[in-house]
Amino acid sequence: MKVTYQYQFYPDTNQKISLNQWLRICRYWYNRQLGDRFDWWEMNRTAINACPLKTSIAAPREKPNYYHQKQQLPILKKDLVKVFHSGELLDFKQVDSTVLQDVSKRIDKAFERFIVGDGKGTKSGRPRFKTEADYRTMTFSTAGNDWIKLIRKNWVYIRLPKLGIVKVRMHRPIPSGFVVKQVSVTRKADGWFIQLILEDISVPQFTPDQVIPNLLNRDSINPG
Repeated sequence: MKVTYQYQFYPDTNQKISLNQWLRICRYWYNRQLGDRFDWWEMNRTAINACPLKTSIAAPREKPNYYHQKQQLPILKKDLVKVFHSGELLDFKQVDSTVLQDVSKRIDKAFERFIVGDGKGTKSGRPRFKTEADYRTMTFSTAGNDWIKLIRKNWVYIRLPKLGIVKVRMHRPIPSGFVVKQVSVTRKADGWFIQLILEDISVPQFTPDQVIPNLLNRDSINPG
């Protein structure tokens, strides 16, 4: 069983600067991957035998996926990345690798729901490029209870990779038996908040039975 607890935390001035810079890098990485996927989609969504004669045939290219795009991160970390329209220089080495990989997971999930659909075949709308107001959350996909240290009642220190220790007001304690699986950080109008994704492995996951239609249940017939 998984639950999410949210708390407000209070970064110092340098940590706020770092967090805002991280969000900028993650937003750029998200939009860059989305643009790459749209380029592929525009070039390959029409079959060769169905495209207009005046349309040039694009060079064959594999569909970008999570693993393909994630492999670009080591290259981007070697040097500063220049943003084309603004001239900004972004240092990908500042951001924890699990945070950048989670960005790739988010874009993969959004794009696959757009062109393929979910498990039931229901498709979502076209993914949008993110603005500063849209992209406000970062996720550390691997975490543990050792990240948390109690200092006094209702106050704890949480250690975030490449950021350091942040002070968190814990208005409700973590339930006994739960372990921290993921940590997300969100910037809101009234401050910074941290979400702890907790899991209790002793509680079994609920998996609803799949009902197979037959003569007895498809027309709501009660055999009794």
